[in-house]
Amino acid sequence: MSHKVVRNIRRPNPETVRTLGELGVATVHEAQGRTGLMKPYMRPIYPTARAVGTAVTVSSQAGDNLMIHAAMEVVKPGDILVVTTTSESTDGMFGELLGVSCVAHGVVGLIIDAGVRDTAELTAMDFPVWAKTVSAQGTVKSTAGSVNVPVVCAGAAVRPGDVIVADADGVVVVPRERAEAVAHAGRDRVAKEEKTRERLRNGELGVDFSGLREKLKQLGVEYIASEKDEE
Repeated sequence: MSHKVVRNIRRPNPETVRTLGELGVATVHEAQGRTGLMKPYMRPIYPTARAVGTAVTVSSQAGDNLMIHAAMEVVKPGDILVVTTTSESTDGMFGELLGVSCVAHGVVGLIIDAGVRDTAELTAMDFPVWAKTVSAQGTVKSTAGSVNVPVVCAGAAVRPGDVIVADADGVVVVPRERAEAVAHAGRDRVAKEEKTRERLRNGELGVDFSGLREKLKQLGVEYIASEKDEE
């Protein structure tokens, strides 16, 4: 197997990336047809963690973080690291020292389908991380991998330059070439939801203005006045 580090990747418009981050994971996921969501075991190390950035992908051997170090040479401000392993791993492949390096180079967060450690220190730094697990198990730096190649992370396909949106709801991937269209669809969805929110505040019922009463009827759901009417 050949290994490589791709130095330069195409990135979407920064304003589009910013918009997707403001929309959040749930809205972006719905706006692109309920696709791109990573598995729900990917959780932030602190509840208020939130990040959006362009993906720099890292394919590593399990228990070996050599290629994360290699990736630090090619990242740009606004990037987010997306790390996968060639076989399942729960080792703590990323910690405070790599977090310090990320901050110094403008990396906005980490998505890792493996373990992370030094979570108290990373939280104090306000460096957002989404990981499979937390583990103090250390790693080595001895096996080749690749940087900026297509990967699968927590069940989602990620290519270099794709947009990663992450918050308390999870992590979603937006393909680079669809980023602008998804941002537009997301803005439309937010506007529609605000109208719905106002109707709900005024006491209207979703079953009425969303046409769900007819759906319930079609499904055979009956309304009865009280329990005794069933006797």
